[in-house]
Amino acid sequence: MTEHHPKPTPEEAQALAEATAKAMWSRDQAAQALGMSIVSVKPGYAKLKMAVRADMVNGHHICHGGMIFSLADTAFAYSCNSYNKNTVASACNIDFLAPGKEGEILEAEAIEQSQSGRTGVYDVTVRSSSGKTVALFRGKSYRINGEVIAGLQQADQAK
Repeated sequence: MTEHHPKPTPEEAQALAEATAKAMWSRDQAAQALGMSIVSVKPGYAKLKMAVRADMVNGHHICHGGMIFSLADTAFAYSCNSYNKNTVASACNIDFLAPGKEGEILEAEAIEQSQSGRTGVYDVTVRSSSGKTVALFRGKSYRINGEVIAGLQQADQAK
């Protein structure tokens, strides 16, 4: 016999996405060290921002690509984990289109394109504070065992 799980209301799904992001953020030392902040989260969606600091620029005096990748990857992580199911990257790629500059605020917007079974595809656009597209990132996700907020699913099933 299969278990029936009623689909959450939009309000419940939004509350879960926010609670999951809060739980992830409390443990996300990398994002905090890079000065990132969460702008917004929704089911299958996340927007984060990061100021380009002096210690993030490379020898060309532009934002190091690894920093831009980290911002995009973090937005991807918050987007694909927004359902409170532990999800990791299985693959990703990035195209750098324009430089990020010291002092600029970069914003990464991650949008779920597909989610089926254990896999998903997410597109992330990184933009400068002026709205210029800095990078395009595509991440493929894979759901692993467990939840971001441990025990939440079992508590819901007990209701």
